[in-house]
Amino acid sequence: MIDIAQFQERKNAWSTTHSLSVVLPIYNEEETIAATLADVLETLSTNVSDFEVILVNDGSSDRTAEILADFAATTPLVHIVTHERNQGYGAALVDGFAASTRELTLFMDSDGQFDIRDLPRLLSFIDDYDAVIGYRIQRQDTWMRKLNAWGWKQLIGITLGVQVRDIDCAFKLLRSDFLHRYAPQTRGAMINTELLYTLKRRGYRYREVGVQHLPRRGGRATGARLHVIARAIRELFIYTWQQRYQPALHVAATHFFH
Repeated sequence: MIDIAQFQERKNAWSTTHSLSVVLPIYNEEETIAATLADVLETLSTNVSDFEVILVNDGSSDRTAEILADFAATTPLVHIVTHERNQGYGAALVDGFAASTRELTLFMDSDGQFDIRDLPRLLSFIDDYDAVIGYRIQRQDTWMRKLNAWGWKQLIGITLGVQVRDIDCAFKLLRSDFLHRYAPQTRGAMINTELLYTLKRRGYRYREVGVQHLPRRGGRATGARLHVIARAIRELFIYTWQQRYQPALHVAATHFFH
């Protein structure tokens, strides 16, 4: 018989032949980033033979930059991208994607609410799909953030026709060549929506997989701030116009004048 300890050891044993870039957007996470990075590096070092970790410091004003520098100084596989001023969640991801050099790119938040140990759940499907996107099984957020997420999901479905369980889950695995070929244009919280819309529009196949969502270890969430929400809505309507209506008007004008 296999005892519980042996079963857990087998469950946690995994490996992959894929090379991997892990992108972490970071903004004022001095309370959480060291623990998150330690988990990421320990897990990847044990199970992935070829990887890099790209840390995008999006204009942090606390001790985040100092903590990142300590990791980079001792770990050659850690690379830092620095924004002198805060540019937004999407901008941090875009620059992280541009810096990725491995076959696959995983991005995850740096606040400790996602567990890098869930990576094999996504990797198990990547050979059959172009992207594997997480959804939070039990979302550890306030009712207001959950309500905002529900409203945003309905709005995205109406405007762009994207229908997934959890649009903004920050645990997604994509092929790096896709991210380089179709570099996102949005720079705020719209970026997850743009990625999913591009996958759908370009005929790529993706799979949804449930992942853990943990209580925040520290720091403050910024996604529910009014200016973040306002920026996302503004970007959504600009992006929807550019993708769905502007081309149609261009075709109509071309036919009219010719």
